[in-house]
Amino acid sequence: MIQSILLSSISEGLLFGFVTIGVYITFRVLAFPDLTVDGSFVTGGSVAAVMIATGHNPFLATVAALIAGLIAGTITAALNTAFRINALLSGILMMVGLYSVNLRVMHGANIPLIRSITIFESVAHFCSIRRSSVLIIYTLVVLAAMFFLALNWFLRTEVGLALRASGDNEQMVRGLGSDTNKNVVLGCAISNGLVALAGSLVAQSQGFCDVNMGIGMIVMGLAAVIIGEGVLHPRGIAKILFACFVGTFLYRLFITIALRLGLAPGDLKLITATLVVIVLAVPYVKKRLRGEWVPPAARM
Repeated sequence: MIQSILLSSISEGLLFGFVTIGVYITFRVLAFPDLTVDGSFVTGGSVAAVMIATGHNPFLATVAALIAGLIAGTITAALNTAFRINALLSGILMMVGLYSVNLRVMHGANIPLIRSITIFESVAHFCSIRRSSVLIIYTLVVLAAMFFLALNWFLRTEVGLALRASGDNEQMVRGLGSDTNKNVVLGCAISNGLVALAGSLVAQSQGFCDVNMGIGMIVMGLAAVIIGEGVLHPRGIAKILFACFVGTFLYRLFITIALRLGLAPGDLKLITATLVVIVLAVPYVKKRLRGEWVPPAARM
């Protein structure tokens, strides 16, 4: 039983780790409250599922899902930077719009992949072995390592450093000659591209894509970011990226154990929301107990 729980949590931690990194980029790096995540996650899954179901190469379908997420994130950022729509509202509008787009892409509420060849079957066939949970984990580890190294390199480049600084001090970045609007567009595109990638992998892993499977992704990603930061206290981009995967693993482990203990699936969203509230409230409570003054929370 313990082995089953760990394998499931590791697999889901690797799958949803891409969502957590995407949420980290927008919320922590850009200070951009992007709610597109709930929609772009399904967009990635729907694009990949439709292409795979119609006989396309699963790796090509996964890349197409990533590109679809990049486009969704670009549009969200453009609403904010080009039309000066509030960042939160831009994400909400895009999330709502993507719901209809996803229904159109799938020509319905869901699409099955039970008898289709996904990347996991392709890898199993290449290695001449049967698909198993261990094979899925190995495949995801390779994919996670590739994106980990790519992001670790990119965020250390001049463009990456400008992107990371845009959320901390936008005026300073502009003063140094960097276009912060382009940085926001780039960051949102990368974020939603990673989320869509996760959606495509989840759809291939579970054998279907459903239009409602993205509900709560933003809360899950934020919870995983907070847990990872709270456990590892990371310094440096490599440790931060690693903390995102660790936080996602711990979050999924908590959820898996809760389900095994008999908790109703319908209660998980409430448990997640409560967990996030507690983690966010702890620093405030500690400061109040020490008698420190805490400024009012931002409302926009």
